[in-house]
Amino acid sequence: MLTERQRHILSAIVDDYIRSAEPVGSRSISKRGNVGFSPATIRNEMSDLEEMGYLEQPHTSAGRIPSHKGYRYYVDHLITFGGSLAQHEVEALKSFFAGKMQEMEQVIQHVAMMLSNLTNYTSIVMKPEMFNTTLRHLQIVPLNERTAVAIIVTNTGHVENKTVTIPEGVPMSEIEKVVNLLNARLANVPLLQFKSKLFTEIGEEMRSYVSGYEELMMMLNGVVDQSEEDRIFLSGTTNMLTQPEFQDMEKVKNILDLLAEAPMLAKIITGASAGIQVKIGSENTVEAINNCSLITASYSFDGKHLGTIGILGPTRMDYGKVINLLNHLSKDMTTMLERWYK
Repeated sequence: MLTERQRHILSAIVDDYIRSAEPVGSRSISKRGNVGFSPATIRNEMSDLEEMGYLEQPHTSAGRIPSHKGYRYYVDHLITFGGSLAQHEVEALKSFFAGKMQEMEQVIQHVAMMLSNLTNYTSIVMKPEMFNTTLRHLQIVPLNERTAVAIIVTNTGHVENKTVTIPEGVPMSEIEKVVNLLNARLANVPLLQFKSKLFTEIGEEMRSYVSGYEELMMMLNGVVDQSEEDRIFLSGTTNMLTQPEFQDMEKVKNILDLLAEAPMLAKIITGASAGIQVKIGSENTVEAINNCSLITASYSFDGKHLGTIGILGPTRMDYGKVINLLNHLSKDMTTMLERWYK
């Protein structure tokens, strides 16, 4: 259990180190107007905090830096959110959500870019998984004789476009018959059940009156396929290069390699619980980001978890600002989805 003085000193060290990226000494802490302790007192407390595992002393420097344990205590007990966002950042959020977006992809891309620009870290945004939703409407629009776009609209208003190949010899009139049947029979059915129903009850009905049945089934089979690459939007992937603690190119390479692996990245992001989650350093189970912090927030629609917004940066992260920003964004996205689709 830390004393009030130790809490105050630890908080000051974390704040200073986040700003400067330089080990913090007792003299610089004593000069802060809100501390009120002598350098000697601060040195003694810093030694105790180091012994308890909250601080580390890099090399032979007289200063200390927070350990992962120190950051965790800071996030859980000491962090303050008032004034974490500048007025122009708040205005940028308001302006964005006041604008009109036509598709979920457009929203997700803009959110990812805005997050990386406001934080100078790497943003990772997962758009909603189709299988969590139900079918509202299916449409297949021909582009030419052999190619069409399958458009799926879900109950959340999410629009998914897939390019499909029109089977040779199957007229568009037959495809329209199939689409009408699917809209009549599968409306409000979870997309998770789309394929199973397509190949059982709907398939048997189609076989009796649709020509080119086998070819059409192959085309429809790919309509709801969704890869992890389709769901992840990244922005600011090279921002790690600007952080002083990542001058070791091997560390940066491992992080960039991870960011290029969509399935692994999706697993890390979607594994996060609802609400704001903060994983610091070794709390991340993937070794490549053991020297990073990952903060995630979920957004929802009608009480259902739809997707996740994440920020990946160094452990020397401005936690107050990032948590405040993600808190704003997750609430604003939830509100926007409710206004947009209801």
